[in-house]
Amino acid sequence: MIVRIMGEGQVRLADSHLTELSELDDELLAEMDNGDGPGFRRTLQALLTKVRELGEPLPDDSLEPSELILPSSDATLEEVRELLSDDGLIPGA
Repeated sequence: MIVRIMGEGQVRLADSHLTELSELDDELLAEMDNGDGPGFRRTLQALLTKVRELGEPLPDDSLEPSELILPSSDATLEEVRELLSDDGLIPGA
């Protein structure tokens, strides 16, 4: 699957990593629901770091359809709330 990190680019990520990423996504949702700004920031950074570690960056001149779009590392809690659907950042995982 192709994942876009807003403001950074795209990475190719194996579907087998969805379960691991979903755990971080669940944490992020709980922190957002609780208004836990520091927890939200920490978990967002962990999620983005994990995607970068597990994924293979696509060339800058490549533009593939993204199956997942994640916020940038400096996104605010309010900005991420606007991006979310009921399924979180990683739907169906």
